[in-house]
Amino acid sequence: MQEQMLDTMDLERERGITIKLTPVRMTYAGHILNLIDTPGHVDFSYEVSRSLAAVEGAILLVDATQGVQAQTLANLTLAIDAGLTIIPVVNKIDLPAADVAGTRRDLAQITGILEADVLLVSGKTGEGASELLKALVDRLPAPGGYAQAPFRALVFDSLFDTYRGVIVYVRVLDGVLSTNNPVLFAGENVRGDALEVGTLRPQEVPQTTLSAGEIGYVATGLRDVALARVGDTLIHGADEKKRLALALPGYAVPQPKVFAGLYPARGEDFHLLREALGKYRLNDASLQYQQEMFPALGQGFRCGFLGLLHLSIVRERLHREYGVDVTMTVPSVAYRVRLRSGETIIVRTPAEFSDPSSVAGTDEQWVRVEIVARATDIGAVLSLMTSHGGTHQNTEVLAGNRVLVTAELPLREVIVDFYDALKSATSGYGSLSYDLLDWRPTNLVKLTILVAQRVVEPLSLIVPAEKAQREGRRVVERLQGAIPPHLFPVPLQAAIGGKIIARETIPALRKDVTGHLYGGDVTRKRKLLEKQKKGKKRLAKVSDVEIPPEAFLAAFGVSGS
Repeated sequence: MQEQMLDTMDLERERGITIKLTPVRMTYAGHILNLIDTPGHVDFSYEVSRSLAAVEGAILLVDATQGVQAQTLANLTLAIDAGLTIIPVVNKIDLPAADVAGTRRDLAQITGILEADVLLVSGKTGEGASELLKALVDRLPAPGGYAQAPFRALVFDSLFDTYRGVIVYVRVLDGVLSTNNPVLFAGENVRGDALEVGTLRPQEVPQTTLSAGEIGYVATGLRDVALARVGDTLIHGADEKKRLALALPGYAVPQPKVFAGLYPARGEDFHLLREALGKYRLNDASLQYQQEMFPALGQGFRCGFLGLLHLSIVRERLHREYGVDVTMTVPSVAYRVRLRSGETIIVRTPAEFSDPSSVAGTDEQWVRVEIVARATDIGAVLSLMTSHGGTHQNTEVLAGNRVLVTAELPLREVIVDFYDALKSATSGYGSLSYDLLDWRPTNLVKLTILVAQRVVEPLSLIVPAEKAQREGRRVVERLQGAIPPHLFPVPLQAAIGGKIIARETIPALRKDVTGHLYGGDVTRKRKLLEKQKKGKKRLAKVSDVEIPPEAFLAAFGVSGS
């Protein structure tokens, strides 16, 4: 037994958050309930949207000690857009710090239902659990579908099993699928076999059939993980001619907001990293990656993430679940570059940034930010937005002495350190969610970092022109402490085009070449020191500077954990 039944990952229990959606089936008063436990953090909104497409209703669960947060409003919007029935619930009502009345009032206000219809539960004591289960049966519509129609099911999640191949989690919309029936992925036109079908309680329980309205799993036997796409439609193998007619719309492809390079800590582990990313993406469809190479780091992958927490979780899971240690480059966002030729390109790395002489203009993406904080912190929140180049849009007073602040900020500011700064400014009480807006003009430049007169592309940055000198100074100062000394002086420079805007030098290791002298004329020492000086100059011209992987993170103040 363990405290969290559905949060099966060690990482979920350690951090106290839900990372992966988990389906579970239960029975109550003669009714079958198919439930999906979803994350709440904005970085995992794709997990939430996939779950909402497979169900008829949503339990909006709010912690009575925290109250309505920005993520609550974001997920509520997703559920309303999906046309689901909402059941608002206040949890943790047994805790001494719980503001049950205030949280209940807030939930009634944002959902537009009567305050008496907001349920109160405690997962710890079990209080209110039976009332919640009864409300599920009474308020939610029964799943539709026809058992006599051709089989089709929405694939909302998947994983890989060494013995049974790709296992897909499906919501059956119509028809019946039996064990050993041939199956077809309608979108990819890939065939497989239903080696095993069953339900999740939450462990896998094999069944002879899956029918309309049920949520369960299908072991397909596929060995190529790239062929089973989340959002595809699973149909019976005999209905190949109808596959386009039976195919469901699926999900919109998630748009990465943060990009970073992942490289194996040991070069020989590249094939392990490639295999691990392929299997991981089956379990997390929001991760995008493509192969790239830098001489300083070797072969690796440029990956797209939904946020910094998503990036951190991916890196940690690759280490824990697949045994691959990776080095991560500095996270960045996408920019739009307008060329003088009239062409417009999307730039995700400094290496893709064009020659300044060919650039007509640059744009960056902005986001609409919603912040829920205490009313006493509104001054700190507004000051924080101003310092990060944002514009205040609206302030709405919520119940419980809290406010909802809406603002617009550049995406790069939100990604870098805004969340940590918000937590500091609000003593941990502020919460944040954001949605992408449009592209807006800005003056961006490529900040090139040179180590020993050689350009190190993974250390380069795309920054606003007005912040270039400050950023360049910060990077070279941190590199000075991150790169070990060599036998010759190592200059560190930050440049825009051909202009050096910041410089530091790592002093050479001093070898005592005169230590063996015990007397004689001072010219003997001078000759040896002069010879050493010429040797260091010659060595600096022909030797490469070794940059440890940790320097790529230390240069930008990013933790390796």
